[in-house]
Order: sequence, then C-alpha cells, then structure tokens
Amino acid sequence: MNSAFSPQAYSDLLAALLARGYAVRDFATAQPDRADLILRHDVDVWPGYALPMAEAEAALGVSASYFVLTTSPLYNVGAADCRSALARLLQLGHRVDLHFDPAAYPADADRDAAAARECDWLQAITGQPVGMVSFHRPSPDLLNNPATLAGRPHAYQPRYFSAMGYCSDSRGGWHKGAPLQHAAVAAGTALQLLTHPIWWLGDGTPQAALERYLSDRIAGLDAALAANVTTHHPGRIAVTFKGEA
Repeated sequence: MNSAFSPQAYSDLLAALLARGYAVRDFATAQPDRADLILRHDVDVWPGYALPMAEAEAALGVSASYFVLTTSPLYNVGAADCRSALARLLQLGHRVDLHFDPAAYPADADRDAAAARECDWLQAITGQPVGMVSFHRPSPDLLNNPATLAGRPHAYQPRYFSAMGYCSDSRGGWHKGAPLQHAAVAAGTALQLLTHPIWWLGDGTPQAALERYLSDRIAGLDAALAANVTTHHPGRIAVTFKGEA
C-alpha cells in the first residue's frame, strides 16, 4: 500500500480497513464493540481540498463527516468557492458539520451560545442540519468531556474518544501510530479515523502541501484583485518558497 499521503493512499487505506471487516458508520450509529469505522475530516484550510478524499470515499460506497470552520482566517465558508465545495460534499452523500474553534472567542464567552450561532450560520449555507461538532485544537478540558455543545454531541465525548479507538494524522503524520497498526484494528473494534484534507493533496511533505495552499491562495487573490481593482495587473506577484533559488 502506498505510504505517502495522497488521494490514492487514502483509497488504499480505506480499502484495507474494509477488507479487515470494517463497516463505515456515522457518529450516531457506530458502536464501540463492533468493527465500525467513523470517517472524520477536520477542514482546517479550505473545503475544496476535501473533494478528492470525498470522491474516493464515494467511489467505495462510503460516506464521511466533514467538519468546517465558520471562524477560520484561512477561508470564508460563505464565499462562493466554499459554498460550491460544500454542495459537492453533500451531493456525494457526505455530512457537513461544525468544526468549532474555542480560541476564536474570549475565555469567558458562552461556548454554547457561540456554537449555536455558528451552527445556525452553517445550516443556512448548506440547507442541512448540523448534527455533530468537532473541536479545533481542543484544550485538555474538552477531551473525554461528556457535555454536549449547543445541544449536539461532539467528537471528543468518551463514547467516541476513549470507548472507541482514535487515530489522527495531526501535523501531517501518524505520530501516534498508523491506523492499520492501531490496537482497535487488531481487536476488530470501533475506530474514529481523523484526517485533515490539506495533508492529502499529493505525495509531498506537509511543508509542500502548505506551500501549494499558499500558492493557490495567492493566485486566487491575484485574480480577485484584477476582477475588482482596475489598477491591478495580475501575474506580477512572485513568491519564493524556502529551498527555492
């Protein structure tokens, strides 16, 4: 199996888990003592980068939960490109839920009220209910916390985080062990598999994935400036990445 992070590697990983008897379930129906697989994607950078993974899942006949930020400094979930990507995710049969960033608010803010507003906004964009929440860079007090948020379950409740296996590609690597070597997979019990689409853009390093995002973002801003500011001439902005001449 291809070990690099790429859409094909992701397809291979899912196929390997399915071959081991796993059934893909959503958060609501997965059972800890069964060979159930929850596919969770936290979209930290841009929803468009999630589409190759979403297409790969659809080709295998499975669906996933895509959690998107409404407070991200890196993308505007209400912009046309994001709306189009989210619509495609839903068209493929996936779910779009809320990736909530507590750090976007003061420490004394009412998290329930803030999350409820974000859920309302996301529901207005997608036309679909938000049934689940994941936390962006969760603090220790949120891990294994059984409390709901805005009346909704979250991905770090004990049922999903400790009663089930948990495996994440945080920072672009399987730093706590690859999924196929996870103890839950060896035992044939439930696994919550968290991936971040930015890391699966191709066969390069995490740095290469981030540089591609930066290049894409600059090109998009360049085109937007040209479309909205008559004195701007596109193509005149050059960016040199670390390691380039």
